[in-house]
Amino acid sequence: MPGLRDWNRREVLTACAAGAGLLAVDPRITSALHLADGASTPNILWIIAEDLSPDLSCYGNPDLSTPNIDRLAAEGVRYTGAFATAPVCSACRSALLTGMYQTSIGAHQHRTAPKGTLDSNARLLTDRFREAGYFTCNAAGDDWSRAGKTDLNFTLDDPFDGTDWRQRESGQPFFAQVNFNETHRAFVRDPERPIDPDLVQIPPFYPDHPITRRDWADYLECAQVLDRKVGAVLRRLDEDGLAESTVVFFFGDHGRAHVRDKQFLYDGGIHIPLIVRWPGRVDPGSVSDSLVSGVDLAAASLAAAGITMPPGLHGRPFLEAGSRERVFIVSARDRCDETYDRIRCVRDHDFKYIRNYFPNLSYMQANLYKLREYPVWSLLQMLHAEGRLTPDQEKFMAATRPAEELYDLRADPDELVDLAGSAEHREVLEEMRQRLDSWVENTGDWGENPEDPRVAARVYLDRHRPFHLGVMRDRGLPPHPNPTEFLRWWAQKLGVDPII
Repeated sequence: MPGLRDWNRREVLTACAAGAGLLAVDPRITSALHLADGASTPNILWIIAEDLSPDLSCYGNPDLSTPNIDRLAAEGVRYTGAFATAPVCSACRSALLTGMYQTSIGAHQHRTAPKGTLDSNARLLTDRFREAGYFTCNAAGDDWSRAGKTDLNFTLDDPFDGTDWRQRESGQPFFAQVNFNETHRAFVRDPERPIDPDLVQIPPFYPDHPITRRDWADYLECAQVLDRKVGAVLRRLDEDGLAESTVVFFFGDHGRAHVRDKQFLYDGGIHIPLIVRWPGRVDPGSVSDSLVSGVDLAAASLAAAGITMPPGLHGRPFLEAGSRERVFIVSARDRCDETYDRIRCVRDHDFKYIRNYFPNLSYMQANLYKLREYPVWSLLQMLHAEGRLTPDQEKFMAATRPAEELYDLRADPDELVDLAGSAEHREVLEEMRQRLDSWVENTGDWGENPEDPRVAARVYLDRHRPFHLGVMRDRGLPPHPNPTEFLRWWAQKLGVDPII
């Protein structure tokens, strides 16, 4: 097989969009793209959970109960290899709703003021569905009268026709989003099924501490509340007689809102749950380990609706029989709020390659959002100052980062043993480098062009700093409390032992 640099531009573009894989039919998919003669056009429903990793009971997590999502998985196909294109909402959602990498359309910086216009090479998925006769709608959780989250990194009028599929014309197919923010901070506990913090499993890169355990349990309890609301949406489909004619996609926009996860390209920030139920078209209760990127969801939804695939999309219609299997996915992190950065990763089934374009920056560089909302952020700082972190936990506290990181995902799923300097893995490292270099060049990664620093300054001065000052004032805290002082506040709020 030739190296990526030996391919011509069209071949590389095709490989980047389709995953550079060999043609393979997924045995879980029981029909081709085109609908059978006489079959009605299916509805498409996206149920989107904010900040959710595959931390569900159907994915093997014993610490919580998610029976409604489990039931959806039993009726459809559950993907174990789905990944967001970015570890933060506005960037990954810009990719979701265009079917193009956010880095290719100038939508990669999280929070830009003022926002620009949608890149001329991109079109919204809602426009494509509307042209095919679909009604498009977007609901905020279980409130069918209120518009749901879009949070795109470009300015446009409301891209949806309404908030509820019941607002459509009789017999009209619909493309709907239902957005849930339960697993986004701030966490609100589940009064119906509390989770014992002493029993939850904590990743080894976080300190095993009462504050960590309570915060982690709160996240899982939020997932349980989310599960009940997902169940209500599915029951609504049943009540309207739409379950058999609707393709349901359930997924997270990006990974969980914890310190080393959201805003970073470790799997905690980009690995997402993805379940697809398509009655009569996918095998119920099946599991696929195929790699799926966030940009694939637009392509798969259009294909399921029988809409001709438009040129220029970066995704692949992974539900279509004969679709090419991805060999790797690419994810990108750029500025998040006021915190400037540029990180890219390439991930296949076996290895993760991360490139830190600014290795002089620390992992824990200042970020008001994480300082304000993540108790473990302050806990790490305090325990680091006291020399009480384990070697694995200390790695995230380093003053600088390596320019490259490489992880063996099968042997090291927590991504703690960096193999970038290993002679034994030199060939893997070079292959991953070439994959990323080709992707950057051939998808037109806007991260190659530095952002005007005045943009980030405006974001900080006009939005984030005033908001942060107001929140901290309401909490009775200074804008930048020392970690020990802040942890006393967190201990009281979380109801844990104040002895920290």
